[in-house]
Amino acid sequence: MSDLRVGIGYDIHRLVKGRELRLGGVRLDYTKGLLGYSDGDVLLHAICDALLGASGLGDIGGHFPDTDPAYKGIASIELLRHVVKLLHESGFEVVNIDANVITETPKIGAHISDMKEVIGAATGIPAERINVKGRTNEGLGPVGRGEAIAAQAVTIVKQRA
Repeated sequence: MSDLRVGIGYDIHRLVKGRELRLGGVRLDYTKGLLGYSDGDVLLHAICDALLGASGLGDIGGHFPDTDPAYKGIASIELLRHVVKLLHESGFEVVNIDANVITETPKIGAHISDMKEVIGAATGIPAERINVKGRTNEGLGPVGRGEAIAAQAVTIVKQRA
């Protein structure tokens, strides 16, 4: 039996005026931000869900419910740090992360290196084992109309010896 496990995560949030936009723990200069109970960082939320799923520890909503005032407005990088702590306490470590950010605008290419560094620092893995890609939705649906941003993540974790 392999000590490797795979997890998948997905998140989508509506874009609204009056909020700061954070993706992968990095602030992007944009006219809108993501609506959410936390800072709405869809990339970090998808990564959290993928890590929790891979390790059999549930999902982000179960650990950080939007009914708990402790998480109102919290930076999602703090949620990711907590998820990694839970993984370590359960005998797992992060092997790698592969993610898509789906957005028509803003373009994220110039920010990917910074996102990888921030995510690497939070997860304890080198940025070389983290991949973040920007994708569009070809004008289709709420993402394609510029009403939302979505993210997908696949992670591998392994049980520590």
